[in-house]
Amino acid sequence: MRTPPRFDRGHTDDLMTFLASSPSPYHAVASAAERLEKAGFRQVSETDAWDGSLGGRYVLRGGAIIAWYVPEGARPHTPFRIVGAHTDSPNLRVKPRPDSGAHGWRQIAVEIYGGPLLNSWLDRDLGIAGRLSLRDGTSRLVNVDRPLLRVPQLAIHLDRTVTSDGLKLDKQRHLQPVWGLGDDVRDGDLIAFLEEESGLPKGEVTGWDLMTHSVEPPAYLGRDKELLAGPRMDNLLSVHAGTAALASVAASGDELPYIPVLAAFDHEENGSQSDTGADGPLLGGVLERSVFSRGGSYEDRARAFAGTVCLSSDTGHAVHPNYAERHDPTHHPRADAGPLLKVNVNNRYATDGSGRAVFAAACEKAGVPFQTFVSNNSMPCGTTIGPITAARHGIRTVDIGVAILSMHSARELCGAKDPYLLANALVGFLEG
Repeated sequence: MRTPPRFDRGHTDDLMTFLASSPSPYHAVASAAERLEKAGFRQVSETDAWDGSLGGRYVLRGGAIIAWYVPEGARPHTPFRIVGAHTDSPNLRVKPRPDSGAHGWRQIAVEIYGGPLLNSWLDRDLGIAGRLSLRDGTSRLVNVDRPLLRVPQLAIHLDRTVTSDGLKLDKQRHLQPVWGLGDDVRDGDLIAFLEEESGLPKGEVTGWDLMTHSVEPPAYLGRDKELLAGPRMDNLLSVHAGTAALASVAASGDELPYIPVLAAFDHEENGSQSDTGADGPLLGGVLERSVFSRGGSYEDRARAFAGTVCLSSDTGHAVHPNYAERHDPTHHPRADAGPLLKVNVNNRYATDGSGRAVFAAACEKAGVPFQTFVSNNSMPCGTTIGPITAARHGIRTVDIGVAILSMHSARELCGAKDPYLLANALVGFLEG
């Protein structure tokens, strides 16, 4: 067992930079790829032949990234050690005809993505970011990271019972943000504005995948700065930790018994059923091509998958001091007490006893404490990519994460040390 890692605030500082630079899944995978490039990884195209050579490679597809490192001595049947995560977060996404408005207000038509805490998006300064598809078939990232939009809440004078009866929001009528004044609503105004912001000729953009984000930057919170507040921790915290762990393992030069992999998918928040989601073919295709490009057969592929383990890392619930009765009475995960092992016997999480043993060994090797999360029996349990990965690929999968508050809010909260502890545990796991 290693000496417990001394907290390195530099990791959390870099997480804050990662969160701020990743307002969309497309930006998140670009940020991860940039870090992997600095660690010696190189991008490969899915349309090219792969040579199976040693070293680090990664594939980008939309808002997903799969990265892997082939070490010295790897054979075609060498198993994989996978860190799984997702790049998307609940938010407000721009509709195909975005330009709207009424009563002298210019507005943007949005659709609700995933299951956000809708009240957290009210009266908050919002930017807009995402991907622009161009006339020549290429795409361009765009990020207007300044106050541009706002969803104004109804004044209490016009909703006298809001405090006693609770806030009630209609997703169609009450969540459309304002972004200017005027009665003349013209189709194409938002896209023309984004073309100008991106330095593109007018009419160059023919498609878009756009979403809103809070422009308030991540920040340390508390008397001793022991807390971290920021957007999209669910689940960019895990994407960042997995990227850092993979880069560290690849740079160590140690002999590895496994091929370490990072698999960060899009569309987890709405079911993972897409060509970039965990329920799609991306991960299986990349792993199979890695086996075959190293001269492997179907038998080698079967042997490699049989020995593979995936840690599905997603955020979990810290015990809430104001709502402790909502949690299981014997499982109260705390901030900065180490990563969570997430358990549900109805397979909402994929963890079983053998998976617990794998995670416990990784944490012991890294000198990292861990804690266990299980839901209150009276509260339905959420789920993540773990069960999907296990069922789709026949891979032993363990669900883990970091304890946070305000999950699915526009701004979430965790302990400042936990991201660093998670990354250390992932290093221990990837090293085998």
